[in-house]
Amino acid sequence: MYTAFKRLTLAAAVALAVTGCATVGSDFAAPKNVADAGFRHQGAGSASEAHLPAQWWTVFGDATLDRLERTALRDNPSVKAAAQRLLQVQAQSDVTRSSQSPSVNLSTSAANSRTSAETSQALALGGRAIKGNQYTVGASMSYEVDLLGRVRRLVEASDAQALAAEADRDGVLLLLSSQVATSYWQLRGMDAEMAILKGALDTRRETEELVTARFDAGLSNELDVSRARIERANAQADLHEVQRQRNLLEHSLATLVGASPSAMRLPAADNGGALPQPPAIPVGLPASLLAQRPDLAGSVANLRAANAQIGVAEGAFYPSLSLTSNFGFASENLRELAKGGARQFSVGPLALSLPLFDGGRNKANLAVAKARYEEAVANHEGKLLTALREVEDALSDAEQRQLQGQAQSASQVAAARAYLVARARYERGVSTYLDVTDAQRSALAADRAAVQINTQRLLATVSVARALGAGWQPSPALAAVSTSGAAKAQ
Repeated sequence: MYTAFKRLTLAAAVALAVTGCATVGSDFAAPKNVADAGFRHQGAGSASEAHLPAQWWTVFGDATLDRLERTALRDNPSVKAAAQRLLQVQAQSDVTRSSQSPSVNLSTSAANSRTSAETSQALALGGRAIKGNQYTVGASMSYEVDLLGRVRRLVEASDAQALAAEADRDGVLLLLSSQVATSYWQLRGMDAEMAILKGALDTRRETEELVTARFDAGLSNELDVSRARIERANAQADLHEVQRQRNLLEHSLATLVGASPSAMRLPAADNGGALPQPPAIPVGLPASLLAQRPDLAGSVANLRAANAQIGVAEGAFYPSLSLTSNFGFASENLRELAKGGARQFSVGPLALSLPLFDGGRNKANLAVAKARYEEAVANHEGKLLTALREVEDALSDAEQRQLQGQAQSASQVAAARAYLVARARYERGVSTYLDVTDAQRSALAADRAAVQINTQRLLATVSVARALGAGWQPSPALAAVSTSGAAKAQ
């Protein structure tokens, strides 16, 4: 028995040695993302300037936004669900990894039995029945020897799927943080518009009083009074409309941070609704920054999983080796259970299984795995092009909004001057009130357009951050997935 056990142990050792020398499938090589060239709508500069903090929203320097972002990332239900999905995939990866280790089970039993005295076996023993107790305790072991690395490829695919789930979680965080920032700056833009409309409403009330006084003094006519009242009412209606839109944004923000819309109140800014200047976008942004985008990092992880599945499919063409054994004690009496005579064991079989004919099933499975990998490659290329377009769109948006804001500032100054001139001329009786009305409308429209452009500039900065991956740093494992293949290619 000892000699047989020794031979089986030697066979297992040889199999393990072979395992380290050959592996089915090919090692993963990460696809090339993009060169370190800059973007079309970005100024040239040192790449060392191109960075975003992990908590990218802090570049705006707004304490309220920082608080909302932290609350959203902690309490939003989508974040909690994404975290649980990640835990599920990681646990499943642990299940798959367990197949690399032997499976050992401990069992114990107690039974009482009696055989029939009328069977042929019992009659051969003189018509006696066999009866008595049976107590057993023992352990069993089973292990699949990974001859050519099929199990390792299976574990590699499972680990890559866990990395993809981690990237999906980061994608949820990125989307949520950008939604919070977008809604917040839209709301602050509404605050700025409301401040302008409140000022315009006060001005129109004063103008209405002036026109009414001139009408009472016989210096104006009833048509001017009606026009003044119309302008005041229009300003009031615009104010209510902006307030309605602000309420909707406030409700949206409450939902994003995981709070009840009826319980959240976000007061207007203390600076009279003035919007801050958007933070400067670092110059010299290299296109390689896109590697940190969660969708692209997850796409690379999916590629690695698909590549490993090709190895799993190839492994089905080769032999599989499994080893089982058990050891324990069995006795009719509990007192005798631990004695040497009650010992029982078996080593083996060391089973070798070799596929000979399967009707083409393994070949078809390999073709499916290869086609899925090529599909994943094509999908990755599409995601990369989409990412490049999103960055260029966002940078172009930020560039043109800045130029638009400069032009609008000139319009705003000219409209304000025109209103002052028209009102002075009206008060001296040189022109009609219609000139004042037109000038008021132009000045109000210019002021509101300037606020809306400034809001869009802030939103464009948010879009740039999101398109670049918003500063989210991948985990060391994700970084290894993205860089290991490139290193091997070099």
